[in-house]
Amino acid sequence: MSLSSRPLPPGGFDRFAWFFMRISGLALLFLALGHLTVMHLVNSIDTVDYAFVAARYATPFWRTYDGLLLVLALLHGFNGLRVIAQDYLAGGKRLALQWAAGFLCLALMMAGLYIVFTFQPETAAVMSAGDPGIAP
Repeated sequence: MSLSSRPLPPGGFDRFAWFFMRISGLALLFLALGHLTVMHLVNSIDTVDYAFVAARYATPFWRTYDGLLLVLALLHGFNGLRVIAQDYLAGGKRLALQWAAGFLCLALMMAGLYIVFTFQPETAAVMSAGDPGIAP
């Protein structure tokens, strides 16, 4: 099958989603490989701890990198779930699953981005030092 004979969705949101899946999949490939390289090949698993994350999140680059990885992974995965629902469900079940998945995607994205961009290592270190039940 040649590339010119590959069917495209008719237009609108479905065409945008079709292109998004290809672009985000390619971006996720490089982002995930970069993440795995930094977290598991460049650094020993013994050094990946709270202090490592705090030092990493001291720069805006890593916060943006992780935020982009989070957003693209969630949108790519939930868009795939939307397409599966279109293929295999009809009527109210499809609509219910798409709304539930969209709400869950939005909630997870908001929670994840909140954590990534508001993480304050100084505050967390002071709080854990004052609580004898939390090991520093």
